[in-house]
Amino acid sequence: MLATIGAAFMSSLDLFVVNVAFDDIGRDLGVGRPGGPSAADLSWVLNAYAVAFAALLVPFGRLGDRYGRKRLFVGGLALFVAASVACATSPDVWMLVAFRVLQAAGAAAMTPTSLGILMAALPPERRVGAVRLWAATGALAAAFGPTVGGVLTQVSWHWVFLINLPVGLVLLWLAVTAVQDGPADDDATRPDLAGAAVFAGAVGLLALGLTKSNDWGWLDLRTLGSLGAAVVLGASFWAQSRRHPSPVIHPELLRVRSFRYANLAMLVFNVAFAAQLLVGILWLQQIWGYSSLRTGFAVAVGPAMAPVTAALAHRFLADVSPARLVAAGSVVCALGNVWLISVMGPEPAFASTYLPGWLLGGVGVGLALPNLIAGGTRELAPHQSATGSAVVTMSRQIGFVVGVSVLFAIVGGAQGMAARDGFVTTWAVSAGALLVAAVLALGMTSRAPEPVRTA
Repeated sequence: MLATIGAAFMSSLDLFVVNVAFDDIGRDLGVGRPGGPSAADLSWVLNAYAVAFAALLVPFGRLGDRYGRKRLFVGGLALFVAASVACATSPDVWMLVAFRVLQAAGAAAMTPTSLGILMAALPPERRVGAVRLWAATGALAAAFGPTVGGVLTQVSWHWVFLINLPVGLVLLWLAVTAVQDGPADDDATRPDLAGAAVFAGAVGLLALGLTKSNDWGWLDLRTLGSLGAAVVLGASFWAQSRRHPSPVIHPELLRVRSFRYANLAMLVFNVAFAAQLLVGILWLQQIWGYSSLRTGFAVAVGPAMAPVTAALAHRFLADVSPARLVAAGSVVCALGNVWLISVMGPEPAFASTYLPGWLLGGVGVGLALPNLIAGGTRELAPHQSATGSAVVTMSRQIGFVVGVSVLFAIVGGAQGMAARDGFVTTWAVSAGALLVAAVLALGMTSRAPEPVRTA
């Protein structure tokens, strides 16, 4: 149990620690210097990870079913650790981006297989509690990640990645010596890895067109070509999904109303969440001049509210539908953004300006994210729940990519006080996206479960 839950926590933690280290990485690798990489280029340190993770999550889960979950889990964990060390030693932005892709591939291999191993290793009466603990790793990573990232970045941003070496080696030893593997399913259909590559290309080109729109211009052929190619690849991916026996996203799953709307709401919600999270960090560091350590502690109060809110909602609002809780959480998050737009200024005033808005955001996330997963999969057949939850997680990662890309499309290459207006505009766009997510969430409610023939 420790190996599987620890691996899930380590991969979830990576998102939050790298966000806090983002500004330090940029300064060290020459972002903004003459002839150096741009801020849009640096965004790929975040986006490349999310694109690769989203594209490979479902196919690697199915590969684990076919060839053995332990084999894929150990291989994914080893790749994640090795790629983390390579990230720490990267001399430039694009080398770091390349190793982030490998790191994401490792995370995509070990995340779904870790849950399968956990379920197979425990008796039925212990599975529910273990799955809840496994699922809580994301909330715990959100609560501890900013602080951990701040402490490590204060030493050096390289330690944001190097910390995975000692932790990963311990988990690898546990995985090899203690994890028991179940029988492989030789009859399982091979997953659509080609479709995953097309999907990654579509999302990557969309992000490229958005992030470089300020550098190239919205009407530049490179921008239009990137966005147009993303549409073409997206259509090709969908056509291939309809033909392949084991696609990344099975079209039949989308016939379930709650699942369809949960994925749409998850995508739009995370567009806003990713943008406002990174803006909040960059405001503290670039406008208020906070150190990475101080930023980590300041940012942590918001994510820390998420697991507390989720637990209280589960205890006292159990009779409220997930759709309404997601809608309420989205509105609360939007109110947090409106507050920040109204009161944030160039002079540091954490307790009276930043803190209230950030706490509202944490409460909203605690209401929305757990119920998006629960509400999106509750009408699926039991044998489809693992694939369904993986697709919802994939939608979350796509939203993250688009959110970061939207931020850099708005801010462009501006740094420090020059980026202030762009940061405020990003909060406004995020607030609008959250209201759209609230409307989509209400669509999760269906009168009766809709049948699904296969997944």
